[in-house]
Amino acid sequence: MKPLDPESLDALLRTEIRRPSQILKPIDFTLERVREPDVLLLDSVAGSQAYGTAIAGSDEDRRGVFAAPRSFLFGLDAIEQVADERSDQVYYELGHFVALLLKNNPNALELLAMPDDCIRHRHPLFERLKPEIFLSKLCAKTFGEYAMGQIRKARGLNKKIVNPEPEQRRAMLDFCHVPEGQGSTPVLDWLAARSIPPRECGLTAVEHAAGIFAIYRNPGDEPRGIVSPKDPDTLIFSSVPKEAVPLAWMHFNRDAFQAHCKAHREYWEWVGQRNEERYTTNASHGRGYDSKNLMHTLRLLDMAGEIATEGVLRIRRPNRDYLLRVRSGEFAYEDLVAKAEDQLAEVQVAFERSSLPDQPDRDRVNGLLVEIREQFSS
Repeated sequence: MKPLDPESLDALLRTEIRRPSQILKPIDFTLERVREPDVLLLDSVAGSQAYGTAIAGSDEDRRGVFAAPRSFLFGLDAIEQVADERSDQVYYELGHFVALLLKNNPNALELLAMPDDCIRHRHPLFERLKPEIFLSKLCAKTFGEYAMGQIRKARGLNKKIVNPEPEQRRAMLDFCHVPEGQGSTPVLDWLAARSIPPRECGLTAVEHAAGIFAIYRNPGDEPRGIVSPKDPDTLIFSSVPKEAVPLAWMHFNRDAFQAHCKAHREYWEWVGQRNEERYTTNASHGRGYDSKNLMHTLRLLDMAGEIATEGVLRIRRPNRDYLLRVRSGEFAYEDLVAKAEDQLAEVQVAFERSSLPDQPDRDRVNGLLVEIREQFSS
């Protein structure tokens, strides 16, 4: 018996395992389901393993593409991708994937040129999606914006690493001060210096003076205090006789309090979600920034330059050793950011001079998408 060629064998396997006719729902598209041969077009190891920048302990990311069955596409539901909670594994539905390619999305484009040793499954029809069909001057923006996003991430994490937030958030009254002399004193310190318990005080708002409040002692029959007993982040106000004279004036810096609350919340959310291996690396090199973010920034800019000048997608990086030196924290944060910003400017000039089209040919791509869907589902 003559051996079957790979494409015929794949068609036979998909026929043999074809499921009974059923209408799938979005919830049915699990990671396990989209890896099955009747829908899977591409399954690849991605991330640092593909770039050649993996180190001991690096995770194995997976990326792929699947084609939803006709019975699903003809219905009212839609699905763009399936991913795990941390997005270490992401599989794009074919239509969404092609839409990303038309926009020159870096994550999508990478899947068109994955190194052979990363491919776990690639259907022959997927190979019709060639990089040269999609590469365009849009990459100047998409790769550039992606790289700048990594710089912003590095800067944001730089602030978190260098300026950790205390476990206990500061109270609202820490942002309330009483003008005194040529400066001001925290309201609780000001009251304590005069042996006045806050519960014996009352507040009133001052008209036409946002953030300014009058403090009274024992106003009315029953003072209410300064903050709500149920919510210490809420000021409470008292009714006072017209003839009552304020004990002092208090300013509440609401903007500073809200900024502190936001920074505190974001910091501790980051602590709860951060990759401990990655954090340990950043802490060990002592540079005070996320070195992996800046490594990816420079990698993206290198790739963008190659697209502009050579028209190629080179996923496995030839300058692996340099990128790993960046990741290890060998260079100063300011030097790397300056290098990235200079390189971004060079990339923009290279794309202006490039012979690449302004954008992919949408009609050609649309026709190709239809052909792939028809042939894959036949």
